[in-house]
Amino acid sequence: MEHMDFPRWIHGSESAKHNADPDIQVHRYDEHTFVLRQNKAINYEAPFMFLLFGDARALLLDTGATASARFFPLRRTVDAIVRGWLDEHPREGYGLLVAHTHGHGDHIAGDAQFAGRPDTLIVHPAPERVREFFGLGDDLDVPVPLDLGGRVLDVLSSPGHHRSAVTFYDRSTGLLLTGDTVYRGRLYVEDWPAFERTIDRLVRFAADRPVTHVLGCHIEMTNVPGVDYPIRTTYQPDEPPLQMTVGHLREIRDAVTEIGGRPGVHVYPDFIVYAG
Repeated sequence: MEHMDFPRWIHGSESAKHNADPDIQVHRYDEHTFVLRQNKAINYEAPFMFLLFGDARALLLDTGATASARFFPLRRTVDAIVRGWLDEHPREGYGLLVAHTHGHGDHIAGDAQFAGRPDTLIVHPAPERVREFFGLGDDLDVPVPLDLGGRVLDVLSSPGHHRSAVTFYDRSTGLLLTGDTVYRGRLYVEDWPAFERTIDRLVRFAADRPVTHVLGCHIEMTNVPGVDYPIRTTYQPDEPPLQMTVGHLREIRDAVTEIGGRPGVHVYPDFIVYAG
């Protein structure tokens, strides 16, 4: 399992009019793994998305915060990456699975761009549909495999931030993709008992597997510990890295224990927990 570096991410512009950054930044993490980030000048949420290639199909995880293909050319970007990958790895009838870390609007807005795309399946983000598609049972501690063809991911239920939230572990790279459950920013908790169980679940899961990086879908903190950028900020020149570690999972678990479900805003160096 080779350890890869990450680039300096595009972080918006003081003036969208003069922004020279691409609408979507594409980083090739390895031969079969791509990380995409939406430009903050298009939408302040600037979510990260992930494109993972298997032998039979690719997985696009999340579709960003903007529906319009004119302002947010996600379909065009993904199609170009797929064409390039297929040039290197030719095969017929290659599929695309579009799924989500959870169902909030800034992670599903671009779904419609993929409607009617050949050999493409879009997982509806409703909690019941997500559980049905992946085969998630009543025991949330049991992960289920997702086979892309020679590349298997483990899918874990991760409610707390959102009822449909799931975490994906890629066995081939060791990446743990945590959506808005764990990232460097404001952790909004919708259901405290569920969130507490989810964090415990992720800590236990990661303890038994090689995790290279924990990757969420946003960066909202600054380089100053405990200080975040204000909501709706479109220019973040002093961001910390996207990647986190298993140690951060344990820090969040310790914070959850310390908070004990008390409503309020609870500030920690690498994240801020909004409870209640």
